[in-house]
Amino acid sequence: MILRSKSLARVVSVLLVIVFVYGVAAVLVGTGGFNQEAAAQTGGAVPGETLGNNSDSDFWRAVRKGTRGDVSTPNKLAGVMVQSEGESWRAMRNGPLSTWGAWAIFGTLALLAVFYTLRGRINVEAGSSGRTIQRFTMVERIAHWTLANSFILLALTGLNMLYGRYVLKPFLGPELFSTLTMLGKYIHNYVAFAFMLALVAVLVIWIKENIPDKADLKWLAKGGGMFTRGAHPPANKFNAGQKILFWLVLLGGLSVSLSGISLIFPFTFEMFSPTFTFLNVFGFGLETNLTPMQEMQYSQLWHAIIGLGLIALIIAHIYLGTLGMEGAYDAMGTGQVDRNWAKEHHPIWFEEVEKSAATGDD
Repeated sequence: MILRSKSLARVVSVLLVIVFVYGVAAVLVGTGGFNQEAAAQTGGAVPGETLGNNSDSDFWRAVRKGTRGDVSTPNKLAGVMVQSEGESWRAMRNGPLSTWGAWAIFGTLALLAVFYTLRGRINVEAGSSGRTIQRFTMVERIAHWTLANSFILLALTGLNMLYGRYVLKPFLGPELFSTLTMLGKYIHNYVAFAFMLALVAVLVIWIKENIPDKADLKWLAKGGGMFTRGAHPPANKFNAGQKILFWLVLLGGLSVSLSGISLIFPFTFEMFSPTFTFLNVFGFGLETNLTPMQEMQYSQLWHAIIGLGLIALIIAHIYLGTLGMEGAYDAMGTGQVDRNWAKEHHPIWFEEVEKSAATGDD
């Protein structure tokens, strides 16, 4: 078990280093290159003042506003000569979205490195008891690892679609990069359905145990004992931090799944027009008369924003579940945890299991 834990720690360390280097590269390229093409746009200015020998700025203004003409093809979108919102989408994707997304990932890794340096690994203070207690069943672990592994594939392929042309293409060359990106696109689209199914399974299995209770307030008041040694606030099977993670993953996963479906099956349903209509009840004043193309552009941006946020969140979760806390990986690795670990980190749950075992209840 010790050798396996050390081997796992080495693997996780290598993966974190790879992500760290990728994040640094993305940040460096992002601050100097992501928005270069976007910066070349005119920001809504009329692209020309003449049409042949005659000045026709009004014509171009109408074109840039997305005025739709008549076309004989079934695709009515073809009637729009210039969809000017596309420039806004492109500027956002290649500018703030890419840059701030890279900073979010890099910043998470940097904060974890600082935390590990100052706090060190959270060890079992009473030491190993040599006896274990079941924490998760096989069904629970299958649901967790299906969700985790599918998310990792989605994250890697998604990051490649957003940053690959800047970070990987110069090293791999256009041919190999194109092949890998196309393969990644298919992986991303099909693995997404495994992620959605696992998300539903996790919801059904753990929603009851992730409802907030009074013990969570005490846990939060003490920072979960993360920053001080010897502080073990009360916690049920899932502490307040894990419950927050559960709901963020659940809601974020739902949101990224809906936007992902709209991208896999483009122009099949509207997601943002009804959402903006609902938000306008609270005075947001958002545009609700969106074109099908605008719906797709909003879906792509939202998909990337939520995806990047989930990646940063899961990086912290992976750290605490492996390098950051002694014995934490065993919970999902074997389903069994040391009794002293359970007593220190989840005392309420541990006492309930002990009482159940003493009375013979399942």
